[in-house]
Amino acid sequence: MREADVLIVGGGGAGCSAALHLALRGVRVTLLERRLVGGEATGVNYGGVRQQGRDPRGLPLARKSREIWGRLKELTGGDAEFDPCGHLKLARSAEEEAELLRWNALAEGHGLRPRMVGRNAIRAEHPYFSEAIVAGSLMEEDGSANPRLLGPLLAGAARRAGAEILEDYAVTDLAHDGRRFVALAKGEAFAAPWLLNCAGFWGGEIARRFGEPVPVEKLHPNMLVTEPLPYFIRHSLGVVGGDLYLRQIPRGNVIFGGGRGESDEGISWTRPRPDAAFGAMQRAVAVIPRLAGAMVIRSWTGTDGMMPDHFPVLGPSRTTAGLVHAFGFSGEGFQTGPGVGAVLAELVMDGRTDIPIEAFDIGRFAGQDAATRD
Repeated sequence: MREADVLIVGGGGAGCSAALHLALRGVRVTLLERRLVGGEATGVNYGGVRQQGRDPRGLPLARKSREIWGRLKELTGGDAEFDPCGHLKLARSAEEEAELLRWNALAEGHGLRPRMVGRNAIRAEHPYFSEAIVAGSLMEEDGSANPRLLGPLLAGAARRAGAEILEDYAVTDLAHDGRRFVALAKGEAFAAPWLLNCAGFWGGEIARRFGEPVPVEKLHPNMLVTEPLPYFIRHSLGVVGGDLYLRQIPRGNVIFGGGRGESDEGISWTRPRPDAAFGAMQRAVAVIPRLAGAMVIRSWTGTDGMMPDHFPVLGPSRTTAGLVHAFGFSGEGFQTGPGVGAVLAELVMDGRTDIPIEAFDIGRFAGQDAATRD
């Protein structure tokens, strides 16, 4: 039996950040990852680091995480290619423009300062947009990062701080013996009085084991990248409605996404869908005509957990002392991952956090049809 103070199941951004923050406070941490750290939702997404457009109840968490992104190099000793290039959210109709104005007013109440860009200004500042774009909202402190780097970066820093990070350790059994949690992985037993459920879509199965089933569905974001093009898109871009997101990296490749990929029932494989890819291409060209004819060189997907209300499950279990959930981030967990890890460490060590997490409570699903869905 390998003993620790805290067991973490899942090596995405949240799990690895929790391991790091706990290890920095002298806690004995063991993290069990079924494949490679950052290999699922954390590593396959678009790379947006945005507060823009979030539900106001989630903004305190997003703000906490943005502060950590700003000092990620100091915290980890490495670089996830975080670029505070600004996030520009685009409106394609008067109704969407009104939605931007509504959100901006709410955001100002949380200390954020988005800048509305009207029709004339958006033409002057971004002449490559089509006539379909009628307005935009710019959050200058938002930006992007490299999804492939975040998980390994946090995990490496956690290891150096003393955490045990085990990859290719799929958990095959998990229970509470009345005193502590016991997990089996690769024929070994691991035990600790605390368990952090950071297992993404698979976090729903862990919650079910402890009498807290939730209606989590698998989410496969459909992603694409073009050949290198002359650099011209400075900001990370999104649209009201979320059916297109797009950014250009300094070497010239344009990364964009929209629609959903697919997988088999057991998620032993995932793959992008051609119809979703073509739809995203058409929407991208409709917004930026000069992308017409650009060669797409790769497409991909992965797996995240989607909740019915698009809010994660984050906070203590209602059934089992010492169990804390953090899963189901519904495609929005890359930006918040570092902050979620800090919140988890605070809940373990201090019994509280200064971030309001009531809206994320797993109890909101009590009594619902809560089978984990394919």
